[in-house]
Amino acid sequence: MAFSLTPFSPTLGLRRAKHLLRRASFNFSKETLDLVSAMTASEALTFLSENPTDIIAEPHDYQGDGYWTSSTELPASFSGQGRKRAYICGWWWYNSINQTSLKHKLSYFLFTSFTVSNGNGAGSATYFYDYLRLLDFYAMGNIKTLAKKITLDNAMLKFLNNTDNNANNPNENYGREFLELFTILKGAQISEGNYTNYTELDVQQAAKVFTGFKTQNDRSIIDPDTNLPTGYNNINKHDTNDKVFSSAFNNHVITGQNTAVGMTQELDDFVEMIFDQEETAKSYCRKLYRYFVKSEWDSSVEAEIIDPLAQELIANNFEVLPTVTTLLTSQHFFDEDNTDATDEIFGSIVKSPLQLLNEVISFFNISLPNPTTSSEDYYNKFIRKFIFNSYMPGAGMNFFSPDSVAGFPAHYQEPDFDRHWFSSSTIVARYKLIESLIAGRNKIFPNDFIMVQIDTVNFVENNIESPGNITNLVTELTTYLFPEEINTNRRDYFIGIALDGYEAYYWAGAWGAYLSDGDDVIVRNRLNALITSMVNAAEFQLM
Repeated sequence: MAFSLTPFSPTLGLRRAKHLLRRASFNFSKETLDLVSAMTASEALTFLSENPTDIIAEPHDYQGDGYWTSSTELPASFSGQGRKRAYICGWWWYNSINQTSLKHKLSYFLFTSFTVSNGNGAGSATYFYDYLRLLDFYAMGNIKTLAKKITLDNAMLKFLNNTDNNANNPNENYGREFLELFTILKGAQISEGNYTNYTELDVQQAAKVFTGFKTQNDRSIIDPDTNLPTGYNNINKHDTNDKVFSSAFNNHVITGQNTAVGMTQELDDFVEMIFDQEETAKSYCRKLYRYFVKSEWDSSVEAEIIDPLAQELIANNFEVLPTVTTLLTSQHFFDEDNTDATDEIFGSIVKSPLQLLNEVISFFNISLPNPTTSSEDYYNKFIRKFIFNSYMPGAGMNFFSPDSVAGFPAHYQEPDFDRHWFSSSTIVARYKLIESLIAGRNKIFPNDFIMVQIDTVNFVENNIESPGNITNLVTELTTYLFPEEINTNRRDYFIGIALDGYEAYYWAGAWGAYLSDGDDVIVRNRLNALITSMVNAAEFQLM
């Protein structure tokens, strides 16, 4: 069986537009689906690759300190750090849900690759804000450059203890994770301390390269390339000896430096050494494939998709956008390179809680409180109390806070991968999401107003052609919501939900009555039941 990265050239149509938007954007609006449906894959990627300016530039804490992230006060001096962490998530999420851009999907991909948890381990909340801005900056840029820059990110320095890594007392934590999780990955273990792609000796030498990089707590040092706060080089804490690596890196020697500028040169040399290994490019391309396409693949995909993508990534000096564009415009991505029905790509990924939330909010055009003019309603009642404290942890995805530096199990833990999102412990919160949005109250716990509510009647009236025809209503909704068309029996099941035991003319009469007298009680109840059943259906849980 042959797999192909040859570009898919025809107009996408709705089915392929759904597939592309779900994988490449956090915004899944009907308006955008209709727009992208008329594009080719190349045109769609050009559209999605626009780099938008954030709608809201920084988070706001209405309970105290206002726009605290732009303050010159020490980040640790502010109270309510836990609250502020939630508000930072709300800032990032608002931008991602309101812009149809590949940038936000790639920014989150970089989070899964260079993980920092949004908790106390990363220091004050402001540092995590800077970390997310760094990921956003390089989302459609250079992974290799990010690998250098993130080493001096204040949140990363704190999270993996590298700020405590000194020549006279080395801390191997960051060096180990840099190799094992962030860049080249282990490979198969050959022997004790030898993991194919690197050895324990390389971890020790990496830790020496990383000695002396320190947090700048007041954020007063600004990186000229990103315009973001950064840590600093303390040459007095740096190991100035040569660093000699194992045969995995051809016994490469990084010459020790005795100046602050020289420390940066050592870091550059080390990252270049790692990225000179072909396996580093392959590790990123495997991650990209798992993130955008499927969690599992065979040796043919490895040889015909992963390997060529890795060569392209190398040829572009690790600029990520060209490689992602090649993947997302390919015949393989749209499952047009084979006829094997047992190896489908459409609908092959279980949606994360974040993806599920974003699709429901954006597709049903649910109005959100304005973060600037309705700060309490947006940041506190909706984001912190409902999304951050209730829905996301209940669904198994503490917002930007995985249990380990490896990230969420769905991103790395075989053989289940994305199937980790759907379990007996997470199903209740997933199912209660749409119930909460319909009720305007937190149906997970507790029963508070969430200041966000779907208007199912308004949505159907303004977005569905001939909504008074129950068959047309159900068919159009399922066509947009589900990855693939459903059969007649499945369509009739959803029609039955809407009719609640009555004949088809019951719905036509109820809809007509609503249009004539404005009384929406009956149609709203039935639409709420119908849309709840569709969102919680197995088909909608997949993308």
